[in-house]
Amino acid sequence: MCNLPKFEDENLIIGLETSDDAAVYKIDDEKAIIQTLDFFTPIVDDPYMFGQIAAANSLSDVYAMGGEPTIALNIVAFPTCLDMNILSEILRGGAEKVKEAGAILVGGHSVDDPEPKYGLSVTGMVHPDKVLSNSSAKPGDVLVLTKPIGTGILSTCIKADMLSKEEIDKISFVMSYLNKDAADGIKQVNVNSCTDITGFGLAGHAYEMAKGSQVTVELDFNKIPILNETISNAEMGLIPAGTYRNRDYIEGEYLIDDSLEEYVLDIVFDPQTSGGLLISLPEKEALKLMNIYKTTLKTEFAVVGRVLEKEDFSLIIK
Repeated sequence: MCNLPKFEDENLIIGLETSDDAAVYKIDDEKAIIQTLDFFTPIVDDPYMFGQIAAANSLSDVYAMGGEPTIALNIVAFPTCLDMNILSEILRGGAEKVKEAGAILVGGHSVDDPEPKYGLSVTGMVHPDKVLSNSSAKPGDVLVLTKPIGTGILSTCIKADMLSKEEIDKISFVMSYLNKDAADGIKQVNVNSCTDITGFGLAGHAYEMAKGSQVTVELDFNKIPILNETISNAEMGLIPAGTYRNRDYIEGEYLIDDSLEEYVLDIVFDPQTSGGLLISLPEKEALKLMNIYKTTLKTEFAVVGRVLEKEDFSLIIK
């Protein structure tokens, strides 16, 4: 990405520079568009659920930027040797999730590919003055996480046929649950910064927030909501390869408490699929938000850390 040409435009509110969740382009004083795209290979066996998860993941970037999804396009890679009913179920799952978000599906593009892939290109709308970025956290803020983590590790377990149907259903619900309710809560309080937790893991996205905001982020592992079976499987070494890439990418930029076990790093760097929002806001506002979430959110949520003045390390895990 560093070799791409730099594009400048007076109406480009957010581009590539801050590793944000989506691009934001100002149309006029009242409207800006949010543009994002995401797709990936199946992580569950049920094609309908895979479609829901992939769509929820794609829509999440718009919520993380403070916007509302408006229109979506399907992105499909699918082998012609497979039953087309499988593809139909994937698309049905995605379409229903788009409808749940209040957006409209307007077509898409498909290619013949040996490995199935699915996702969405999503356009959203936001007021130019209400755009949320991952690079505006303030010292003194606390950090709220709106979904439990562990989906990367548990998806690895699903592929190895090591989880029960009940456990798979619980994980699938978390991944397919839209960040709409979390985003609606944000609009009722004063928020400084926001991002959604996806492939870079909780620690990776917290690092990006810290780096972009020129602060230090401190995560408290004991306060982080974690999906059942995650810790036990992490202790056994069932770790996706992306975890190690995430750790290597910011090697030397983080500090971990010596008392924590090795599996802690594997969990906080675990690449998530359709994770929750990580929200940086003043402590008083966080109390209001937590009270809102008690009656609106259907997933675990918690205050998981705080924002400090810039120190030697961008990220501290204790």
